[in-house]
Amino acid sequence: MLAALNAGLLLLNLPAPIAAWADLHGVLMVVGFLGTLIAMERAVALRHPLGYLAPALLGAGALGLLTPLPTTLGQLLFIEGALALCIVYLVLWRRSRDVLVLVQLLGGLHLLIATLAWLVAPVSALVPWFIGFLVLTISAERVELARFQMPPHGTTVLVATTTALTVTLTAGFFWPDLAVRLTGTLLVILVLWLVQHDVARAGMHGTGLRRYSSVALLTGYGWLLVAAVCWLIYGHQISGFAYDAIVHAVMLGFALSMVMSHAPIILPAVLRRPLPYRPILWIPLALLHIGLILRVLTGDLLQLTVLWQIGGVITVAALLVFVLTAATSSLLGEPPTPATRSSVTNTPDPAERTP
Repeated sequence: MLAALNAGLLLLNLPAPIAAWADLHGVLMVVGFLGTLIAMERAVALRHPLGYLAPALLGAGALGLLTPLPTTLGQLLFIEGALALCIVYLVLWRRSRDVLVLVQLLGGLHLLIATLAWLVAPVSALVPWFIGFLVLTISAERVELARFQMPPHGTTVLVATTTALTVTLTAGFFWPDLAVRLTGTLLVILVLWLVQHDVARAGMHGTGLRRYSSVALLTGYGWLLVAAVCWLIYGHQISGFAYDAIVHAVMLGFALSMVMSHAPIILPAVLRRPLPYRPILWIPLALLHIGLILRVLTGDLLQLTVLWQIGGVITVAALLVFVLTAATSSLLGEPPTPATRSSVTNTPDPAERTP
């Protein structure tokens, strides 16, 4: 992640600690960071040592890209990691026979296709497939959580929509402009449907972690909608302001909002460390969306370079602050409950106790 942020600063035409890796920014963030994180969470769910091959290979691929070794080494490790992730999904499906796991497997295949295609095509041409990986993975997890509150046909709607997305992405190899416009249409439908049925809507009326997670989730859906509308308006893009807006609306606005939302729940299982919710977690979430508003909605769509750069710097700061606040919260452990604080406050000083 740090290498991806370093590369991101270079792409903003700003100084960075290391003047390298700018051309690897996208794959480091999507495959090296988000892909490894998703694979690690699935490995924990698998409960088998071999499941950790997927995150290990994806992480090793990212590290390989940062060395003077040939880029092909990192690419091959990414391919092997994506394949291992697909195998993990397949084993999980054989255990549960849950169609939602098949949707996640389809997302894993999107990642595998993207990493394979990277051998012969630039990363910018593969962005729709990377987006497909994230959208299918996250949407299946959200439907799984809301399954019992959805209508009986809820899972069928997700399967149909994600299958159609895969078809339009495949068509993109032949008719890229038409394909991304169709993909944008499907994403609009999917986002509106998810917002309607996601349990996050009810969580907005809660407090503490429940409200924090709900706000992060719903704002994440909002950024995915922004990317979908950009595809509808601008069509296929491999560079320029519209491309930048689409990429960062999804990779930062959608995906990282979901990471921040699920972190207090998922990371303890992955890292074997508690990550209790504290109000300080709102700070990086707010910074992320402020930065994206400046970068995407003003910097990109209004083509204001200074605001684009300022927004980019703020999003980098948001990720660093999130890591620091999450690490601090984990080290401090669970905050004392009101009952605990009361008992501590009301405990008399040993010197004042009567024998």
